[in-house]
Amino acid sequence: MTRTRRGYIANRRRTKICSLASHFGGARSRLTRSMIQQKIRALASAARDRDGQKRNFRRLWVTRINAVIRENRISIKYNRLINNLYKRKLLLNRKILAQMAILNRNCIFTISKNILNPV
Repeated sequence: MTRTRRGYIANRRRTKICSLASHFGGARSRLTRSMIQQKIRALASAARDRDGQKRNFRRLWVTRINAVIRENRISIKYNRLINNLYKRKLLLNRKILAQMAILNRNCIFTISKNILNPV
């Protein structure tokens, strides 16, 4: 019986996996089974770390906002600022507040003063 070579589709599949795993080291970039396993692991790690990155950025924004509003003479706490923002229905998320805290501190001070004053 003559030897059969695998078809075009199998080679194309392996080539695609190899292009994804080309930067891995050792057998993980050469052997098909190792490439597949490492690719699955890498994709799982990427998904997990994207969630972690969202958490880290939120922590960074909260820290920046808190640091700037405590410098102010009013010296309110972060949780009171956010609570009063929601009460006043001001739609400013933490990312925007953190950018304003870095670039324009007077804007944050004005917002915090106006929030504390009764309507």
